[in-house]
Amino acid sequence: MTTQLNTLPAAIQECAEAVVATASGIRPEQLGDRTPCEKYTVAELLDHLGTTLSSSARAARKEAQPGEAPAPGMSPRAVADSANSAAAAWGLPGAYEGTTVFGPGEMPAGFAATITLEELALHGWDLARATGSPFTIGEDAAQAALGAVQQIADQARAAGSFGPPVPVAADATVFDRALAASGRNPGWAR
Repeated sequence: MTTQLNTLPAAIQECAEAVVATASGIRPEQLGDRTPCEKYTVAELLDHLGTTLSSSARAARKEAQPGEAPAPGMSPRAVADSANSAAAAWGLPGAYEGTTVFGPGEMPAGFAATITLEELALHGWDLARATGSPFTIGEDAAQAALGAVQQIADQARAAGSFGPPVPVAADATVFDRALAASGRNPGWAR
């Protein structure tokens, strides 16, 4: 299954709103806490997600990417702003057309949008779980997230970004299946 381009703008917007809600509730004392994404603490995940979303917004607008990485220390408010900016940029006419530069290089714009959805959904959930916040998205956004995860899973595993798939119950929710397909345990607890 691949993510359909016509479902991406709404799913990106919905997941961005969930990230904004999560980031807005992060307290300074939670920044050193571990997350389901084993490579990152809350602060490190904020840096990663905020930087990725800023790059995503530039990719949607077909703007040049900066040559150097930003300094670490992205605040929860800055991540929320980056999520809003990325969602707005992927809602612009022409955002999904042609190619763009994102992450490792040039790629189809629609694929950059798929990666954006995956980042918002998975890392938004990571932050929510790590900080005890809800991460609520509807069935359509969850289905789009599952499609995005399935579309990039092999490449993400080869790069070390996803772990092996985690088994889930036959009646698992669509979003739990997306989490499990990325190597995350949907039942992860702090």
